[in-house]
Amino acid sequence: MRTFDLSAQPLRELNQALHTIDDGSNDTAFEVLNPRGSHAVAVGIDASVSVDVRGSVGYYCAGMNAEATVTVHGNAGPGVAENMMSGTVIVKGDASQYAGATGHGGLLVVEGNASSRCGISMKGIDIVVKGSIGHMSAFMAQAGNLVVLGDAGDALGDSLYEASLFVRGSVKSLGADCIAKEMRPEHIERLSGLLEKAGISDVQPEEFTRYGSARQLYNFDIDNADAY
Repeated sequence: MRTFDLSAQPLRELNQALHTIDDGSNDTAFEVLNPRGSHAVAVGIDASVSVDVRGSVGYYCAGMNAEATVTVHGNAGPGVAENMMSGTVIVKGDASQYAGATGHGGLLVVEGNASSRCGISMKGIDIVVKGSIGHMSAFMAQAGNLVVLGDAGDALGDSLYEASLFVRGSVKSLGADCIAKEMRPEHIERLSGLLEKAGISDVQPEEFTRYGSARQLYNFDIDNADAY
């Protein structure tokens, strides 16, 4: 395992090492010490490696991740796993605003709470939050799944497209064009798989409510102008 101590080494050195991994390299595991809230830690990885960050991070940790498994043993600032393509990002603590924003694929797990705009404009990513999420989460979410074991804040799923939202707790309010939907067998199966991937075994998929788009705002209609 290669170790980088950000109290003694520049962040650029870590990210450069993660960006220059050759096929067949023995460098498959990395440990990051003393991140001390640094921004853009472990961004832009495009290799099947594991990165353990021992502490809390600032903005955009693991942004644009592809194939790698990045674990933050602490809290994460805004935009963790932003524009993620594949792989797995795990936050052991809480995540700030717009976690998983615009993510195209992969799995983001937040073991604590996530703040506002979690999953905004998600495009295929799967997000599992073991705690609660803030307001405007899944705003304009286009594809993928957002699973919340706790509660959701105001305007959940505002202007939602075809992403699926599963909330176990209460929802303060739904956004424009977001409605509760029937939980069919295929949704139970999908949710079971997501819970299993996130390492959750003490919660049943039947305890969740599914939310999705009412499909009334796909095209502009003057009669719906107040809803936009």
